[in-house]
Amino acid sequence: MARVLAVLSSGYEEKDYHTGWWAEELFAPLQKLEDAGHTVDLASPFGGKPEVDVRSISEDFDPDGTYKQLYESGRADQTMKLEEVDAENYDVILVVGGHGAMFDLAKNVDLHALMNKVYDNGGILAAECHGPSVFAFLKGSDDELLIKGLDVTGYPDEIEPEEVLPFLPYSLEQELREVANYIPEMDKKAYAVWANDQIVTSRDPFSSELMGDELVKKLNK
Repeated sequence: MARVLAVLSSGYEEKDYHTGWWAEELFAPLQKLEDAGHTVDLASPFGGKPEVDVRSISEDFDPDGTYKQLYESGRADQTMKLEEVDAENYDVILVVGGHGAMFDLAKNVDLHALMNKVYDNGGILAAECHGPSVFAFLKGSDDELLIKGLDVTGYPDEIEPEEVLPFLPYSLEQELREVANYIPEMDKKAYAVWANDQIVTSRDPFSSELMGDELVKKLNK
């Protein structure tokens, strides 16, 4: 069975703007992976309890309270610091989405180092929703962007909430389009795409279960 490292934003705060990781994007694939017998550990830049985006456990986005209950169970209360993680222990790195990823994960040198080592060891790199922001800046051992010219997806501009736009440091879609073949596939309820045998990205929270399915299928092979 595989060992998976799920990486969460520690959170970001600016005046009246608070964001972090998105609950469904952790718990939906986590459940799929654990049900298949894989082990999932958690990490974040600061370690400890990372800040969840509270909208992701609100009635608007979690009407049945499924992810709120999982969050309140304490499953994500303890994370390792990224700088203390040994990449040799992991077969998969999953970058969980939420706007927070754009702020403290996208250019995080510790995360980049971990992802490069796992990738060079033949492991899988996965990112959901705003998590693919990491790939917009991640260079491989040849000093080229790892996703250069490859198929990727991520949260599209057309559905970014207007109220958060003034706070975002960049457009995820535009950053990905500059270096890769960005595919939104908005006609599909859920969408994930493999760039190659080791890199997979998914589009939005609705694609969280699909990400879990894609990882389980790949690991089963």
